[in-house]
Amino acid sequence: MILKKVVFPAAGLGTRFLPVTKCIPKEMLPIVDKPLIQYGVEEALSAGFKDVIIVTGRGKNAIEDYFDYSFELEYILSQREDNGNLEEITKLPKEVDVAYVRQKKPLGLGHAILCAENLISSDEYFGVVLSDDIIDAKVPVLKQMVEIVKKYKAPVISLMEVDKTMVNKYGIIKGKEIEERVYELNDMIEKPKVEDAPSNLAIIGRYILPAEIFSYIKKVKPGKNGEIQLTDALRDYAKKKRILGYIFEGTRYDAGDKFGYLHANIMFGLKRRDIGDKIKKIIKC
Repeated sequence: MILKKVVFPAAGLGTRFLPVTKCIPKEMLPIVDKPLIQYGVEEALSAGFKDVIIVTGRGKNAIEDYFDYSFELEYILSQREDNGNLEEITKLPKEVDVAYVRQKKPLGLGHAILCAENLISSDEYFGVVLSDDIIDAKVPVLKQMVEIVKKYKAPVISLMEVDKTMVNKYGIIKGKEIEERVYELNDMIEKPKVEDAPSNLAIIGRYILPAEIFSYIKKVKPGKNGEIQLTDALRDYAKKKRILGYIFEGTRYDAGDKFGYLHANIMFGLKRRDIGDKIKKIIKC
C-alpha cells in the first residue's frame, strides 16, 4: 500500500473571515505564529507523507511563497546570526515536496480533490487534510489513521462525536462499530436535519482514500451552488466497497469559524513557554 501523498484543498473563498480574506488566504491566517496550513503539513510529515499537493485558486500566491525559500530574508537572518528564526523558516522547504494545482472555480470539496487526480497514481492511497480543522493530539491524527488503513486495507475517514443539536452542521455517518473507535460505514448524510441524523458521529477534515475515489467523484451530480460534495462520492463508494470511520484521539478546533479560530489561538498559546503565562494572567483578569 503506497501512502506518500496528501492533498490540501485551499482554493476556497474564505467568506466567513471577510474582509481579511479578500487579500490574505484563509489558510495563511496564523495560530499564534504559524499559518493554519502549516499545522496540517507538519501533521502529514509526522505520519510519513512526503509529497504535498495544494489545490489553490486566485489570490493564493502567498501559500506558494510560504513553502518556498526566501533568499533575502535568509541572508539577513544569517548576517544577524539569528539561527533560531533561520532554521524555522527553512525547515519546511527542506522537508517537504510541494506541488500546486489550480481549481479555477469554487465547485466544492469533491471537485477540489478531483483537481489533484493527475498527480496521484491509480494504485495508491492518498491523504486529504482540511486545514480549517486544527487538531491537538499526542499522536497526530493522520498517523492514527494510517495504522487503521494498514490493518484493514481500506480507506478511512476521521470522525468526532458532536452534540445532537449540532449534526446539521456536519456530514454525519451511519455505521457499525467493529472495534473500539472504528466503524464500518454504510451511509453518510451531508448536514442532515436533527431529526433525520442517523448518529451524532460527524466527519472531520482528515481522510485517507484510494485513487479509485476519483471515478466516484466524477459521477456525483452537482448540488447547491453547483458544488460537488465529497460526502456524496463516499456514500456511493460505501455501497460497493468497504470504507471505515475512525473516532480520532485529540481535541479539534474549527478554525474556519471566528470563535473556533480564537479558541485555537488561546489554547495553543497557553502551551507556549514564551506567552503561556501572560495569557493565563489575562484570563484571570
